[in-house]
Formats: sequence, C-alpha cells, structure tokens
Amino acid sequence: MIALVAIVAVLLVIATAVQILKIAELRATESGKEIYEISAKQSKAQALLLMVFLVAYFGFFAWQVWKWGGLMLPVSASEHGVGVDELMNITLWFIIPVFIITHIFLFWFSYKYSFSETRKALFFSHSNKLEMFWTIIPSIALTVLILVGLSNWNKIMTPVASEQEHILIEVYGQQFSWTARYAGKDGKLGRASVEYIEGVNALGIDISDENAKDDKIVKGEFHLPKGVPVQFVFRSQDVMHSAYMPHFRAQMNVVPGLKTQFNFIPTITSEEMKKITNNENFEYILLCNKICGAAHYNMQMDIVVESKEDFEKWLAEQKEFSAE
Repeated sequence: MIALVAIVAVLLVIATAVQILKIAELRATESGKEIYEISAKQSKAQALLLMVFLVAYFGFFAWQVWKWGGLMLPVSASEHGVGVDELMNITLWFIIPVFIITHIFLFWFSYKYSFSETRKALFFSHSNKLEMFWTIIPSIALTVLILVGLSNWNKIMTPVASEQEHILIEVYGQQFSWTARYAGKDGKLGRASVEYIEGVNALGIDISDENAKDDKIVKGEFHLPKGVPVQFVFRSQDVMHSAYMPHFRAQMNVVPGLKTQFNFIPTITSEEMKKITNNENFEYILLCNKICGAAHYNMQMDIVVESKEDFEKWLAEQKEFSAE
C-alpha cells in the first residue's frame, strides 16, 4: 500500500511539472521576441554548467581510478591469462583516449555553439570523408582486438592432444555446489549422464563403464599442478551455470545436456600468489558467474595450485570411484 501511494505521488508530481512547463511556454510565446532572449540566455547558462560538469566528471573518473584501481585482480596465474591481460590493456589504450577526447569535444561544442539568434546553424546531409573517417578507423581498431582475442581463444578451446602430458578434469555444477572428477590412470573419464543418476550416484556416472572405475571424485576443493596443461570438461545437472576462475582469466558456461570445455596451464602456485598479493589467506576460487537460483552467491569451490610432485601425492590419496 505504501509503495502504491508513493508511485501515485511521483506521478502527480510529474504531471504537475509538465503542466507548469506548458504554462511557462505559453507565456513566453505571448511575449514575442522575448522568447529568443530567454532561450539564448538559458542556453548559455546550460552550456556553462556543462563545462563545469565536464571538469567534475573527469575529476570523478580520476578519483575512481585512484581509489579503486588497487582492487583489480593480481597478475594472471595462467599462461593464456597473460594474453588476456595484454588484450585488456590494448583495449584500454584504445578506449580511454577516445573517451576523453570525444567528451571534451562534446561539451566544448555544446558551450561554443550554444543557441544564438544571431547565428545560423550549418546543415549538410552527407560527407563521404566523415563517413570513411568514423568507419575505417574503428574497423581497424576492432580488427586488431578481435585477432588478438581470437588467438587466445583458440589456445584454450583447442583440446589438449591425448599423447601430450596433461590433467583431465570434469567440473560438475548443480544448485548450489561444484564437484570435480579426475580421470584415473587410464587418462579417460568414464561415461556420465543425468540418465544414470540414482541413489548416491549424484554425478550420473555409468558404473558399467570400465573407464569410470578409476575416476576420482573430490568436493570442497580441487588441486592443479603448476606448469602442466589442464583440460576441463563441464556438465550441469539442473540449470545453466558458469564456471568462472578469475585468477586464471577463464570462464565457461555450464549447460544442461551439453558438455563444454577449455584448457589452460597454471603458472603460479597458491603459495607464490600469497606472497605476490601479500595475503596469507589468499585462495584461488571457482565461482558460478550465472545467477542460477536463491543460493547462487554460495556456489564456489577452492582451487589449490601446487608443484607437480605435491599434486601427484595429493591425487594418489583420493579414493577411486569403484572404491566409494
């Protein structure tokens, strides 16, 4: 009821303001030439206010960079992530100068060419030079960004060759938790589908598949070896999720009924990142980056990056699927 009253009150205020403006417009029209004098004066005042706003606007922009710039992610912890960060920097080098220059021109033109009854505006319908200028230059910039981004995209989307040393992990999403499944000594993940979900077999692993018997299932956290390619496969039990590992600059939609994938090479261990960030409590993390329900915010899993030797020792301690 209170919300309804507030909405009605706002609408009444707007309606009243509209009527007042109409009355003011009629009075100005009746006064003949005075309407031009009022418009020119108001236009100049608004142009001055725009210049003041421009200074405040850039001041606020600079303050945000100074205040919050330190909250950006630390250095990338994956090989391809370095390229992602470079692409971000290239994009910023393109965008920020254009952002500053265009806004200066926008506000300066509003001031310099504010309404005047003694000046007539120049009008032209078309200019081939201008069309080429604002079409070709942005096209070149976008082409550079796309080619650099596509190169990195292909690196993480091309599956790791079976003969190459790598770790194969399936990340399984469900409201509101993650589960990781490692391929066993055979280097293959067992067949899995929602059709096989039954009892404690929440991941839907086909127990008749020989490749599944040595798979290892972990919850709470999963481990990755530094310097070794990691091939991820993603599945969802219920709704669409998004596997997001910000420190590795990696994200992939997790779609029900469909397997998605990417790979990357971790380059910084958890202990090394603690020193880089000067934070003893630092942890790599897997988040869900799609709003998937009421407890979406709680859908996360810790990631530990360690040496290859420590990883192999940890993995050997995990139970095989057939033993559970």
